[in-house]
Amino acid sequence: MRFLTHGEPGKHLDHQRHVKHLLSIEQLTLRDLNQILADAVTMKRTRGRHRSLPLAGQTWALIFAKASTRTRISFEVGVSELGGRPMFLNTMDIQMGRGEPIKDTARVMGRMIHGAIFRTFAQTDVEDFARFAKIPTINALTDQEHPCQILADLQTILEKRKSLRGLVVTFVGDGACNVPVSWIFAAAKLGFELRIAAPKKFQPSRAILKRAGGNIVCTEDLKAAARQADVLYTDVWVSMGKESETAARLKALKHYQINRPLVKLAKPGVLVMHCLPAYRGKEIDNETFEAHADTIFTQAENRLHAQKAVLKWAVS
Repeated sequence: MRFLTHGEPGKHLDHQRHVKHLLSIEQLTLRDLNQILADAVTMKRTRGRHRSLPLAGQTWALIFAKASTRTRISFEVGVSELGGRPMFLNTMDIQMGRGEPIKDTARVMGRMIHGAIFRTFAQTDVEDFARFAKIPTINALTDQEHPCQILADLQTILEKRKSLRGLVVTFVGDGACNVPVSWIFAAAKLGFELRIAAPKKFQPSRAILKRAGGNIVCTEDLKAAARQADVLYTDVWVSMGKESETAARLKALKHYQINRPLVKLAKPGVLVMHCLPAYRGKEIDNETFEAHADTIFTQAENRLHAQKAVLKWAVS
């Protein structure tokens, strides 16, 4: 009989440890959220000279049903820098793309790999994968949440402002998409004020707001939401999978743009943030984007460090 050792797929180690998943900001405990943010700082400071390689001997699959630049690059690099082997799988290149149930794919992969990073449409797909694979699973974006992005954003704000205490973050645009929903749960857990400026149709559901709690303000009044804000944040108006709604979305959201007049309403030195890709002239004008490019591309860079912290947390 052969005994399994450390470094073999996590499914077979369930009796030894609790399997951790990052499926949403909502499900993270405050302790774990703070630990990930603290580790992200360390990961950035010690890049290239980490004292330990927590993914040594492990293979992690990146299962992507949606296009990606920052998420794919940062996770492939991050897994490698922590000693693991990343394996990229486009869902259309595996049997999942031909209709194999996610639970079957998950049960196969759970016996062969050590962790999964899943970027797809439905939140339930990521949750089902985690349940049946029984290996650490990370939500790399769904239509409902984008937890890795918000962790990198929080790291960026902490770098530049040192604390989240008393901050006002204003999200401008489609307030019902995955990024602001993750912001809602982050604000509720960490205690800062979040304002969402969006047309009524594009504001988050009452159910999500009630579930999260916290100091969350939703308004159609863009100027009021921007006034004395510490952070102005936006995202694309047309998320992946919403292309058929492009014309209606551009019409409804055309006045919800971050530009110079809006920046002037915020606090001096306001952080202007965008999770990218950016469509200049729509959710943000080119002048404002370029004036705040350092912050925006620091966000992008911090995807690597925050996600390495998530990977470390997931196997600890």
